[in-house]
Amino acid sequence: MDSFLIFLWLVRTTKTIFFWLYLWQLKEYHIGRFLDHFRTSKGKQLLVGRLNILKLFLLVAFFPLSLLTFFVVYISYIFEAAKSCLDLFRGRIKKPVLTKKTFLLILASIFVELLALSFIRLHTEDIVRIAFYFLIFDILTPLIISLVVLLFQPLAVLVRNRIIRKAINKREKFKDLLVIGITGSYGKTSTKEFLAKILSEKFKVLKTKEHQNSEVGISQCILEDLKEEHEIFVCEMGAYNRGGIKLLCDITKPKIGILTGINEQHLATFGSLENIIKAKYELIESLPEDGLAFFNAKNKHCLELYQKTSIKKSLYGQEATFPGGENILGAMAVARELGMAENEISIAVGGMKNEMPGLQIKQGVKDLKIIDASFSANPDGAIAHLEYIKNMPGKKIIVMPCLIELGGASKKIHQRIGKKIAEACDLAIITTKDRFKEIKDGAGEKALFIEKPKEILEKIKSFTKEGDIILLESRVPNQLISLLIKYV
Repeated sequence: MDSFLIFLWLVRTTKTIFFWLYLWQLKEYHIGRFLDHFRTSKGKQLLVGRLNILKLFLLVAFFPLSLLTFFVVYISYIFEAAKSCLDLFRGRIKKPVLTKKTFLLILASIFVELLALSFIRLHTEDIVRIAFYFLIFDILTPLIISLVVLLFQPLAVLVRNRIIRKAINKREKFKDLLVIGITGSYGKTSTKEFLAKILSEKFKVLKTKEHQNSEVGISQCILEDLKEEHEIFVCEMGAYNRGGIKLLCDITKPKIGILTGINEQHLATFGSLENIIKAKYELIESLPEDGLAFFNAKNKHCLELYQKTSIKKSLYGQEATFPGGENILGAMAVARELGMAENEISIAVGGMKNEMPGLQIKQGVKDLKIIDASFSANPDGAIAHLEYIKNMPGKKIIVMPCLIELGGASKKIHQRIGKKIAEACDLAIITTKDRFKEIKDGAGEKALFIEKPKEILEKIKSFTKEGDIILLESRVPNQLISLLIKYV
């Protein structure tokens, strides 16, 4: 029996290890973002869910009720291991993307798991006591894996600094390379993609890849992709703390800077809106005296920063006819500054102005229009997307979770989103509880809380007909997207 118990424990514990490493990677190993996750309802459930509460109770009651408690633990491990195998079969195991770093973290975590098992077996052969020690490890697993991650951080920092130094050295050899830095709370990726596409009509352009906007990502882009043939490097820049954008500028040496917009996104990690503004402005402060700064005229914080900027500067986006259209206009403005003719720009832009930047529009078999904005997770994006669909024909449904990392501004932001939902939609399905009340305050009876993808699908199917619109906003479950595309 003890061998089978050990097998069950190893299966469920290995799955748990993969999940916590996945979560750390998702939060980019940033302690502030990782801890902020536990302010959300799902984050709290990770720590005080029913199963964890049961295990804490069993731990306390273990020896007074040792045999009965043991069988309860044994049965729980059977169900946990079975669910782990089922999730693996269905492809639902949450695991980190495999990189050199995650590979080392996985090896180290599994080593700790096996070391703990060996220690337990050396100190007792009593199966009841083995189950007791397993319970202790289960309860401490989040802390144990977090310690493994944090212990690797000094090594990660050394590797990071080495990569950055190599990238700086390589960048310095490209004396004629024009670097265009793009930062902001939203609109960075769209602006980068539009600008790179337009400039490619005339120049040899390198751009950062998807999710490659950190110091390591940008450095790797320089080391792996930058070639002698490149004339322009379009670089998306992201950060979660002050000084982060300044570091990226030290690596890349931009001459042109684009500030796409500022809002409360990642307020929880920055601490205040003032810190966010100062952090984004680091791009402009890092430009040389003969540099050029572009500011989104549709954003009040950008307008204020435009006024204080002393180098050559320009506003863009004033004539945008739909929310987010300023991203294309900003790219076009930079292209003109670099000497591109209007016909060259027009060829590159093509039909981009006819639809919302960055959205993926997908058609279902029942002719429902699915507007996929699940890549985005910021308040201005949500408001813009709602405004975009407001006057479209047919019923409009938005499916979204509550937004995270908004700090003290979260309540007001979700109330504002709720009011916009009331204007634009016939139904809102909110998939997380955190700020559902605030959304409902604004949206009224149009807002429903539904968490399970299959239940969301059934509600959509019962509410819609051909030609209606579903807006998928922010991080909705991949399972839901698959269900909608399959069954719509």
